[in-house]
Amino acid sequence: MTRVIIDPLGDAPEPRAPADDESAGAARTDVDLWQLRVDHLAEDRLDPSELDADERVRLAGPLRVADRLRYGIGHVALRRLLAPRLGLAPAEVAYRREPCPGCGALHGRPAVDGPPGAPHFSLSHSGDVVLIGIASRTVGVDVESFPKAATVREVTAALHPLERAEIAGAADAPEAFARIWCRKEAYLKGIGIGVARSLDKDYLGERDPSALPAGWDVRNVPTAGGHAAAVAVEGPMGRVRTSWLPASFVTAASAGAPA
Repeated sequence: MTRVIIDPLGDAPEPRAPADDESAGAARTDVDLWQLRVDHLAEDRLDPSELDADERVRLAGPLRVADRLRYGIGHVALRRLLAPRLGLAPAEVAYRREPCPGCGALHGRPAVDGPPGAPHFSLSHSGDVVLIGIASRTVGVDVESFPKAATVREVTAALHPLERAEIAGAADAPEAFARIWCRKEAYLKGIGIGVARSLDKDYLGERDPSALPAGWDVRNVPTAGGHAAAVAVEGPMGRVRTSWLPASFVTAASAGAPA
């Protein structure tokens, strides 16, 4: 789970909602979601040869085996999924950072460093699952393993009042919390702010679609047991195609990215 900032020093700006003439009749955005099981791959089978220098440094850092697997699987798979859409080899895919909506510095949402029209993407990993989303418009995804009860108690207090009520009334609070947290973080990744934005500002719960942030569509995503996942896109969402990739997709023997 991403580190939570309960009381940020500076208030992040309000995300821009589309004007009525922008959103009226807007085309729906289809989303491709790809998931992989971390626990289905031994570390020595992961092929990191296509990663760039920065990714290799991160992968070689003092991480636990599970963290290295999550990071390596996610970044190798992302390159192999983006490459055919860009007409490049996986090692040739380059990234950049978009301007932060809060301060304008180049540490905002990650993006493909390519020509206009390049696909948008989002990457998340937690527990035994890696989740990747690719779409033609801004997209955010998040996956989380169910938290401990102490985490639920600590973080729920910082959420939107309606979200707190939904969690309090749920039969399984950790599962309800995980679903709402994933929806919130997918949206915050999409707007490029992350949890520097106060967690009580926006309603991302499941019971009142009319109260969701204007100009965004958010959905739960089926995933592995013990986990929750969600996707958010700017504008109305179309079809959400979800596929599970085999562990072999990120090994040296991989036959390439699926269509």
